[in-house]
Amino acid sequence: MSKLVTIYIDGVGYEVPAGTNLVDVAKFYADNDIPVFCYHPKMAPVGMCRMCLVEMGSVEKDKESGAVLLDEQGSPKIRWMPKMQTACTQTVYDGLAIRTNTEQVTEAREDIVEFLLTSHPLDCPICDKGGECPLQNLTMRHGPGVSVFYFEDKMHLAKHVPLGELIYLDRERCIQCARCIRFSDELAGDDVLAFHERGRALQIVTVSDPPFDSKFSGNTTDICPVGALTTADFRFGARPWELKEVPSIDPYGPEGANISLSTRLDRDSGGVVIIKRVMPRQNEYVNEIWISDKTRFGHHHSRHADRLVAPLHREKNTLIETTWDKAFKQIIDKLKGAASVGAIAGPGLSNEDLWELRQLVLAAGGSEKSLGIWPATMSGGEVVKQVGIAKGSNFNTMGKGTVIVLVATDLEEEAPIWWLRAKAARDRGATVVVLNGRPTKMDRYAKFSLRYDFGDAVGAVNSLTAHIVSDSHHKADRAEGFADLQKALKKVKADDRYAAAAEAIAGADNVVVFCGAEGVTLAQHAELMQACANVLILTGHVGRTNNGLIPVWPGANTQGAIDLGYTAEATAELLQNPPSVLIVAGCNPVGEDIAAANLKNADFVVVTSQFDTATTEIADVVLPQQSFAEREGTFTSGERRVQRFYAAQGVIGESLPDWKIFTQVRHAIDKTTAKVSAGAVMAEITKSVTAYSVMGYKNLAQVERQFPDVGGTDQYYGGTAYQNTGGIGVQWPVLAENAEAKLKVAAVTAEKSKAKGLLVVPTTLLYDRGMLFVRSEIMSLRIPPAHANFNPADAQKLKLQDGDTVEMNLEGASLTVQVIVNETIPAGVITLPKCLSEQPGPFVPMVAGSIEKVAQALAATGD
Repeated sequence: MSKLVTIYIDGVGYEVPAGTNLVDVAKFYADNDIPVFCYHPKMAPVGMCRMCLVEMGSVEKDKESGAVLLDEQGSPKIRWMPKMQTACTQTVYDGLAIRTNTEQVTEAREDIVEFLLTSHPLDCPICDKGGECPLQNLTMRHGPGVSVFYFEDKMHLAKHVPLGELIYLDRERCIQCARCIRFSDELAGDDVLAFHERGRALQIVTVSDPPFDSKFSGNTTDICPVGALTTADFRFGARPWELKEVPSIDPYGPEGANISLSTRLDRDSGGVVIIKRVMPRQNEYVNEIWISDKTRFGHHHSRHADRLVAPLHREKNTLIETTWDKAFKQIIDKLKGAASVGAIAGPGLSNEDLWELRQLVLAAGGSEKSLGIWPATMSGGEVVKQVGIAKGSNFNTMGKGTVIVLVATDLEEEAPIWWLRAKAARDRGATVVVLNGRPTKMDRYAKFSLRYDFGDAVGAVNSLTAHIVSDSHHKADRAEGFADLQKALKKVKADDRYAAAAEAIAGADNVVVFCGAEGVTLAQHAELMQACANVLILTGHVGRTNNGLIPVWPGANTQGAIDLGYTAEATAELLQNPPSVLIVAGCNPVGEDIAAANLKNADFVVVTSQFDTATTEIADVVLPQQSFAEREGTFTSGERRVQRFYAAQGVIGESLPDWKIFTQVRHAIDKTTAKVSAGAVMAEITKSVTAYSVMGYKNLAQVERQFPDVGGTDQYYGGTAYQNTGGIGVQWPVLAENAEAKLKVAAVTAEKSKAKGLLVVPTTLLYDRGMLFVRSEIMSLRIPPAHANFNPADAQKLKLQDGDTVEMNLEGASLTVQVIVNETIPAGVITLPKCLSEQPGPFVPMVAGSIEKVAQALAATGD
């Protein structure tokens, strides 16, 4: 807790945390909005715009006693500085005094606004920012009303400059605050924007190829204090005052980013409510006020023309439209006579969907061992219950004294908001340790970048543990099974490269471990999770705020699925031995993973989907499911925070939410009362799942005042991120938070593949051809072609060059990809991004079979 000091704002005293920015303090504690343009509470102050000028001084004190000197009225005497100062560059200290309402301050603000408007276009009626524009608001509040400048001296600049395919720049509107440049460089780590020219001709330019090459570019439009930066999909699309904001959650990532869906009745869409844009919604525990471009621009699938609008069933080997009643009857008849039943649930299903699917499978004679998740690449749910990151943890409060460990994950590609927040913690002094088989972007910021051979991730973490134990840095008082682990570690040959990192982890105040699954099999991942838990338990970094394990799950609600009894191990069994009746909900395993080809051997397949996919092609019944934007429900993030999302737009066709589909089928089988709302489903979950006992919708909708206080009518301060009116969510606690509980440590082996040949390692890219994201055509240029990355020496042996096309044989399946020769790829390894091809690929590492160059057809040319 920061020390409190007394400051004086316009003669009134306030107790505030020492060292806090003056603009932030004035707003939060004194309700005094000091106007700003260049300052933003999430970035370092630069004092460029001068809009925040105030009179500043310090309380006079007796030199001998230190007592505050008083004037004739009994108020503290203030020694005022001779000139005004920028408030945004000042942090508070005891005795600081400012005046914000004097004639001198008022004139300064008027002058600054007048200067900014000298070349600013008068196009507010057509500007996308009109109605939520900081410059517009501050001009009305502080502008002089008239100007001494000549209209003929106005600068005319380009008004439609693409900074890439997503963001457009109006150079006339730019006031040169540099917020966009600073955000991209300081926070996103992407030095892709810069100033060009000088003086009044100063302009923003992109300096990257491709242009504005950042996964967070859309955030610059939120923090731009004018209408200079606009997004391609909202430009001239609607007026802010026409929009209704609906709270929602990112449907793609495990971070649980809070978003606001800006909706409006739309004439061109048939007079129904549609999403016009996606905006960030403040949640300082989760995503602060930032979202990735995938979250912002990836919603267009929800109203895509290819959406399924009615149930389908198979007749004479062809899927044809049918009614819901007929589809339900066909499914119910098959379930009642089924010898075995199983389900594979996609990562976009809500907790309510998952619960009703679970109850249906159990009612039809299935078991928890037949509840699978997709993708089926990660394990370790029991480990999370022990040592998951503790309740109340917040990356905002992490800095010096914190160590953040990344194991087997390319965090920016897999969970960009976690990457952004981990980098920000590092910028505040946290130490970053990266363990991976190849370099990733986080290596730029890591103090320790440790490489291991792909397949040996468990061995790498074991090396850390061995150093911790052998150097007597361990704390075994809560460790159940320590003797056996210690015995096993004596056989581990600890890599000396890991010694310094182990010492940093053991001596840290706080440790957070992100555990991914890159380059490991499902069996290896279960061991890797336990290996990470061993490190945390033996160093005492569990059960306390800002300590614990975060699995980098694939998708928005994998944690929720695991909480409700679904496992990747069950999926693996279903792929090997398909049941008589298989329900595939909200995913496309057949189109993504070569291991799923066997699913066609199930006797009867039911698929819920928004689109036709390779998996619907093997289905006997296909049911149209609603998108995240048409229904309500909850997702559970990788930090175990359960959060609500709300219905925002009109329903497409006859589609239904998955929970409603499953509850109606279940009702016909076991005669239980069908649920009538998602809230009723969650009410049943709270009574049946201990961890979710307090997750009723009322609790999940609770909000609190957050710091910094953004999202109000003063968009000049924090931008157009929205205040949180939908709920900040609730985390469930882990076992380690009970100080008396014993925690399991266990010896884990590092079994490596003994197969010979080039090892193909599937990797994750943020922008892929997943069945939902690919429908957002605005992002099509960001999705690379199907490709594989080869080490230069391996490419030379195979006589391959950059840009060649090859056909790879992978355990009997064939995949055609483009060759990229990449020096960062280890020898003997081929990295293969998942879900970029229309052909399924591998989801787990495997040795490549034949690799043959595909002959390139040459265009005939005439003389």
